[in-house]
Amino acid sequence: MVKENKLFPEDQAKVDEFLKKGVNSVERKPFRPLRLLLILVVIVTGLSIFSVSLARISGIY
Repeated sequence: MVKENKLFPEDQAKVDEFLKKGVNSVERKPFRPLRLLLILVVIVTGLSIFSVSLARISGIY
């Protein structure tokens, strides 16, 4: 299968040159799902403790 270009050769050359510059490439830290899970657990637990304590202070619970 031959991949056909939809651009003219001079336009494709401009695109290739731009992609080689690396303008859009950003060095990123690796994704850590366990850290995200820990942060979410801490936030949800903190909000739960806050809401229960607020309900006890106001006499609802």
